[in-house]
Amino acid sequence: MTDTELLRGPIHQLHTELGARFAPFGGWEMPVSYAGTVAEHRAVRTTVGLFDVSHLGKATVRGNGAAQFVNSALTNDLARIRPGKAQYTLCCTPEGGVADDLIAYYVSDDEIFLVPNAANTAAVVAALRQAAPDGVTVTDEHREHAVFAVQGPRSTEVLTALGLPTDLEYMAFADTEWDSRPVRVCRTGYTGEHGYELLPRWADAEMLFRALVEQVRAAAGEVAGLGARDTLRTEMGYPLHGHELSLNISPVQARVGWAVGWKKPEFWGKTALEQEKSAGPRRILLGLEALDRGVPRPGQQVLHEGKQVGETTSGTFSPTREVGIALALLDPSVESGAEVEVDVRGRKLRCTVVRPPFVESHTN
Repeated sequence: MTDTELLRGPIHQLHTELGARFAPFGGWEMPVSYAGTVAEHRAVRTTVGLFDVSHLGKATVRGNGAAQFVNSALTNDLARIRPGKAQYTLCCTPEGGVADDLIAYYVSDDEIFLVPNAANTAAVVAALRQAAPDGVTVTDEHREHAVFAVQGPRSTEVLTALGLPTDLEYMAFADTEWDSRPVRVCRTGYTGEHGYELLPRWADAEMLFRALVEQVRAAAGEVAGLGARDTLRTEMGYPLHGHELSLNISPVQARVGWAVGWKKPEFWGKTALEQEKSAGPRRILLGLEALDRGVPRPGQQVLHEGKQVGETTSGTFSPTREVGIALALLDPSVESGAEVEVDVRGRKLRCTVVRPPFVESHTN
């Protein structure tokens, strides 16, 4: 895909005005940073950060028994939640691979709103459409809604200043209005901090984002790009599709079996995943924390006692811990506390195997 073919979100020009640096991601031209990734990362951990993640997909499943249908397809158990709540879930293949991970919003028994990853939206929509029973429709609404994330200890102040609801349980959402325009507010995020995600209409995105920028700056926060989003989620050990989850990396290997409704009668990939869970995965996702100066990157060999025991899936410098960190798929024989080496372009970087997250969660 060339730069001329990259898709742009509803407020691309505003990002330019704000001084964003851009890069391609999931087929979209996305802001990577403004003030700098480390400054934006630290703002989210200490005050508040504002992200535009409108590239994320959006789709609605409607019709008689929509929730029941979605529950028969995706891994997590929608019966665990109720209308007004959201749930992290997975769309798996019959072989147990992950076509995508996404958030499902339980609007009603007859309406489920989905937020898949940008690059996988078309595939998820196509799979659901093909399997949908008569009377259930699956609508791709990728460009009908924007998505903004307000994340950090002062995120509640920002929303309160705009008259938006904040008294929500974690993973709960409310449909409301801002300036007489509809917006969905959800207590979700991808940073490990207390925060919210806002879904206005695509056409209303710029007005709301400008108002959010003003309040975020008043709270000593920063507008943040995908660079900080990646370092924040890596510190939390949150998976990124294409790195910790893929058609070749199952939920069992990625340690997200908690997002699988094992007792449900059916979901896509159930038989394969049950077999893998019973037999034990051939590799498991763990964290690595550098003992020496250096930063591991994705796709690097992990060695233990001179033998390759795995490969990094994500790697970065942790602005919070001020050390290099990584997520890696490792042989099950390698336990937390073991010392391993990462082959960083021919140099051996000593690391300790740890169980993520690398920093404490403040989502609740």
